[in-house]
Amino acid sequence: MTSRIAASLAAASLALLALTACAPTNSEAPAAESSTAPNTSASSEVALSTADSSIGTIVVDGTGKAVYQFDNDTQNGDSSSCTGQCAANWPAVPGSDAPKLDGVTGEVGTITGVDGEPQLTLNGWPLYYYVGDNAAGDTYGQGLQGIWWVLTPAGKPITSDTSGY
Repeated sequence: MTSRIAASLAAASLALLALTACAPTNSEAPAAESSTAPNTSASSEVALSTADSSIGTIVVDGTGKAVYQFDNDTQNGDSSSCTGQCAANWPAVPGSDAPKLDGVTGEVGTITGVDGEPQLTLNGWPLYYYVGDNAAGDTYGQGLQGIWWVLTPAGKPITSDTSGY
């Protein structure tokens, strides 16, 4: 009987995990630990900054959280393709007309995000956070489903899979 209870609890835990998963589909590859270390000059007042990571120098927000580009978006488009559950898993990076930058060389702008609020863009790509990244330095969204990528300071997606998976 105890084995059945343990098995039921394990199954319920797995079901709960599946329901709250951070990736839009079940085809997610395992994420690797990142060695991303945000610049010490990054602050919450800076909209975009850079950080050194095992992937290379990447763009982060002012608190050191990685930002991502979505291949299903149209570069230099005026809207996001990430809606519904996608937007819940990949929240938009909020934008402003004059964001503070530190080390970012690509062109920064805004679009109207799916929530009607300004969303930052870099080199024409709408920017997103990944809900699976809980702390500065996390890059668990890198390469997910082969369509989510961190960016270089110039705003180019880093599409090589350096996670080892």
